[in-house]
Amino acid sequence: MRCPICDKTFQPADTTAAPFCSERCRTIDLGRWLGETYSMPVESEASAEDFDELDERRANGRRPADADE
Repeated sequence: MRCPICDKTFQPADTTAAPFCSERCRTIDLGRWLGETYSMPVESEASAEDFDELDERRANGRRPADADE
């Protein structure tokens, strides 16, 4: 098996960090997720105006699901 971070070949039975070869590579991967180097694709039909409306509702202390009065 190859480590997705360092590309080193290793035996999965030899590590507790699988699918990584070591805790170091596992930590590097986590750091990349937390630093937003990696991301999941998202398909959204929401527009910028939708997000502006949500921000305005939150700023006024209303939940996004609250109806306009």
